[in-house]
Amino acid sequence: ESFAAMNLVLFDDAINHVCRICRITDNPCGHALLVGVGGSGKQSLARLASFINTLDLLQILVNQSYGMDALKLDLQEFYKKAVIKPGTGQSFLMTDGQIANEKFLVYINDMLSSGVIPDFFTREEYD
Repeated sequence: ESFAAMNLVLFDDAINHVCRICRITDNPCGHALLVGVGGSGKQSLARLASFINTLDLLQILVNQSYGMDALKLDLQEFYKKAVIKPGTGQSFLMTDGQIANEKFLVYINDMLSSGVIPDFFTREEYD
């Protein structure tokens, strides 16, 4: 895998935020919701924290035809990767601009609250 080069100037608050994100995501089942003004560096800091904690990063690519089925497939691949490599941490990065349909939030809420998304896999896929 290749990582995008980021030319960052980290001021004290940014370093504190990266440390917080790293500490949160380093915990088992740790997750964080980053809220702030657009363009303040939330995505860059989340990517940096994922790199520091050696987490595999998944970010969906939304286009005109991206819908519930595409999100379901992407999340299924994310879950499969987590099962195949259980010792490897996973990081899922999603921005508010990638919420093309409000129904996306149902999957995200289920994923964050319990990790179980009802009717996500068929019975054959569990085997």
